[in-house]
Order: sequence, then C-alpha cells, then structure tokens
Amino acid sequence: MKTLLLTEGAQGQARSYLAKRMLESVVAKQDITLVEAAQDAELIVVIGDEQPQDATLNGKRLFVGSAEKAIREPEAFLAQAKAEAQPYQFADTTVAAPAKGQMRVVAVTACPTGVAHTFMAAEAIEAEAKKRGWWVKVETRGSVGAGNEITPEEVAAADLVIVAADIEVDLNKFSGKPMYRTSTGLALKKTAQELDKALVESETFTAMKSTSSTSSKKKESAGAYRHLLTGVSYMLPMVVAGGLCIALSFVFGIEAFKQQGTLAAALMQIGGGSAFALMVPVLAGYIAFSIADRPGLTPGLIGGMLAVSTGAGFLGGIIAGFLAGYVAKAISSKLHLPQSMEALKPILIIPLVASLITGLAMIYIVGKPVAAIMEGLTHWLQAMGTANAVILGAILGAMMCTDMGGPVNKAAYAFGVALLSTQTYAPMAAIMAAGMVPPLAMGFATLVARNKFAQSEREGGKAALVLGLCFISEGAIPFAARDPMRVLPCCIAGGALTGALSMFFGAKLMAPHGGLFVLLIPGAITPVIQYLIAIVAGTLLAGGLYALLKRPDVEIAEEKLA
Repeated sequence: MKTLLLTEGAQGQARSYLAKRMLESVVAKQDITLVEAAQDAELIVVIGDEQPQDATLNGKRLFVGSAEKAIREPEAFLAQAKAEAQPYQFADTTVAAPAKGQMRVVAVTACPTGVAHTFMAAEAIEAEAKKRGWWVKVETRGSVGAGNEITPEEVAAADLVIVAADIEVDLNKFSGKPMYRTSTGLALKKTAQELDKALVESETFTAMKSTSSTSSKKKESAGAYRHLLTGVSYMLPMVVAGGLCIALSFVFGIEAFKQQGTLAAALMQIGGGSAFALMVPVLAGYIAFSIADRPGLTPGLIGGMLAVSTGAGFLGGIIAGFLAGYVAKAISSKLHLPQSMEALKPILIIPLVASLITGLAMIYIVGKPVAAIMEGLTHWLQAMGTANAVILGAILGAMMCTDMGGPVNKAAYAFGVALLSTQTYAPMAAIMAAGMVPPLAMGFATLVARNKFAQSEREGGKAALVLGLCFISEGAIPFAARDPMRVLPCCIAGGALTGALSMFFGAKLMAPHGGLFVLLIPGAITPVIQYLIAIVAGTLLAGGLYALLKRPDVEIAEEKLA
C-alpha cells in the first residue's frame, strides 16, 4: 500500500523526527511503500493529534495517531492505521483553494553529519511556513543524499528560496531566484524570525558567482567556518570506516595485524592504510571544493597528500585546503583570457597553476614548521599527565554542551575527528561521551521530576533519551529553547564532568559517531565499563541539577497570568 507520512507541528520536532524514523524502519513488514507526494498515496498517516487542513488530501484514506505510540509500537501503529483509516473531507473554512497569490517557498537544509540538524530544521521551516499559509517544500541534504528533492518546476514557481546549511551545497538550480541563507541552528531555534528576515533580506542568487558586494564581507566572515565544516563532513565517512576497521583488526589481538596474510592485517590495511590515509587529502580537497567549486578539488587533494607526506597532518591539510581553494578561485575570477582560450582555464590552467602554487608552498614553506607543531601537539596529547588530560577533557566536554550542535559544539567535534588521523583516540572518546549528556540528562530529569514537566515535555524527554544514546545532542534543544538559563549551565557541568572522567579513565574511541551503538563493534571503545560510568555520572549530575532547579509549569503559568 502506497503511504505518505506526515507530522503535525504540535508534536515537537525531535519526537516527530524519531517517530517517522521508527515507522520507516518497519514499513516493509506491513507491506507498505512510502511515497513523497499526496497524489501518489493510497493512505495518509498523520503523526499528531489533529487532522491537517489540506485540500490536496481530499478523498484520501487518512489516519491520525500519536507520536508516542509510533515510537513505542511502530508495527501496531501502522496496522491500526491500515485498519481504521477513514476517507478525508477537507473542511473549507477559509478559501476554497489555495489562493493564486499564495507565497511559495522552497528550502534546503544541510549540516556536517547530515542527521539531526538537517531534518529538525526542515520540520521547523515546514511547520512555521504552513502556519503562515505558505506553500512550502524542504529538500534535506542528509547523510544518505538528497531527500524530498525539489523539482525544476517547483523552483520555477517559487517566490523565495531559503538555504539553512552549515556546509556548502550545490545551489545552481536556484539561479535567478531570491535567496536567503542561514544556519540550521537559527532555522531550528528562531524559525519565525528567520522567515521574517528572509522576506526582507533575500537577494537574487546567481550561480557560480559571489553574492552582491554589499553582503560579500558578511558571507566571507562566515565562509571560512562553513568551508572547514564542508571538508569535515566529507572526511567523516573515511574516519568512521577506517576507525571501525582498525577496531575490528584489534579483535584478533593488538598486534595481530603484523602477521601478513591474516584477516587482521587486511582490516588494518583497509582502515589504517587506505581510509585513514585518505582522511587529510579528502579534508583539504573538499575545503578547496567548497571555496572554488570543482577547480579547487585537484589542487586541494594534492595539497592534502603533501600534508600527509611532509608530516603536517590535519593542520597542514586545513592550510592546504584554504590555500588551494583561494588560489583556484583567484585564477578563475581574476585571470582573463581571450574567448578562444577560456575553455583551457578549468582543464589546464587552474589545475596546473593552483597545484604548483599549493604544492610548492606545502613543500618549501608550510610542511616543516606545521609538521613540527603537529609532532609537538601529538606528543603532548599522548604523553600528558592525568591532571592535564582531565582539564582538556573538561574543556572539550563543556564545549560539546554549550550550544548543542552550534559553532562551539562543532569546533570541539572537528578537533576530535582531526586527531583521529594522528592515532590519538582519547579526545574523541571524551567528546562523544559529553555530547550524549544533554539529551540523556533532559530525559532523566523528566523521569525523576515528572510533576514539574508538562505532558508534552515528558514525551519529549523519552525521545531525548533515545537521541542521546545515538549521540545526537540536538535532542536537548527543545528544553534549552524553553529554559536556557537553567538547562545550559546544568548540561555544561554534566558534560565537563563526563569529559574529565573519560580522559581520567584513559578511554579511547575509534569512531567519531554512533553513540553507545558503537559498543556493538568489539574494541571500538575501551575501557567499556569506565566509559559508561563517565556518561552516567555526567547524566546524573546534569539531569539531577535540572530536576532540582526546574520550576513547575503551573508556577510559571500563574506568574504569567499575574
């Protein structure tokens, strides 16, 4: 049966996202095929408490059910939907059909990992746009590619394009359209304000060219960070695959890979010899790609390889990426040739000249000093005493809990991921453990202080617990948005404790993501028990503090009335 899944905004973004994922995981057992358009659907399933007001659903079989049941019993939820769905009749209380002059908005969301922020920002934009009576479609550039892809016809009909992205994404298809660019964090937390700004501050987008001179400075200031995150996002799969392959080789013994011809040796060759060897070149290549598009990729990859061969590591890779990108961009925009020779620029002149400049700079200028810095940093990290390790862990842990997926959080995360290329695994362990604390703490607080939370918050707490186990810090965002002055300090304290304990125990993590599910891979996390103790300690501290400090909703409501 062809089925369309919809979410009703009042359910909360995190809970709706989790419910959809749970239903998607069991649709095959129910003989259900998911579709993305209402006209193709035989059954409409709404996750929420209210029927949608949408004329396009008229005559379709429709079922409305709670997110709680969809999360707890997805198979039973879908079975009930198939059995109890009723034909939908659109109650025309305003206008008979969408007005001809209705605002039409298309949007794109993307974050470095392509998981939580990407989809939560998309749902927030959809919910707010529908509140305003706008037609809206949001394309998600997630971890498995583009979802809900915007068609050329929809682009042509759109009045406004909103891009909520923390990484560079291909926007060529929106050329000529009014465009407003923001981050996923702002789109999620300040959705109404960002949509208001989009109406006022949008500028016509021209593909392959920079925006108008009035906004170029502003874009450049935020650009360097975005370029770095773009490189990190493309590097992540290398880190995950390489780290887990190395961890699997250790299952056969710590030094088993030294025996040539064994499975352990093959796994080490895949992870350490190939995936990890490509980490820095991919980082540099896609930083350059983000800056200069395709012309930057070749000199960026070459610069990254030279960073590895000279010992400059990830710091050298970052320098090589920015150098290659800006050199390629400068040649592309500043070098003017006769029309007959312009075709040579992308295939000959830019790759050659940019690669020569980047390569020579890496060999003769950047390589040796940065290699010395990297060697010193690696030695310090690997040989640091307990006190320094605890302090570093506390700092990284606190950073992970400061803004739940914002710039500070991502800076700490990028630092941990980059260190994996130097076989330094302890900081990454502290970072992931601390990143799990905010959602786990909020879930714990809703359990121990149930009476202080509204029913919707208690349901959000259950979703936060699941998101926390998956290392999705964003699960705490709904709580932080409601009560930032209490939630954030509690989470920072809990994250700092967890990070400090993780470093104190000498915990090591081979993969940069996955949460506690990484435990399914033997050797991916060591030592396991102490690592879990660190996470539990931070969760109890943050959750317990917030449970004590949280003011009951009844009290807050009385104050507002007074």
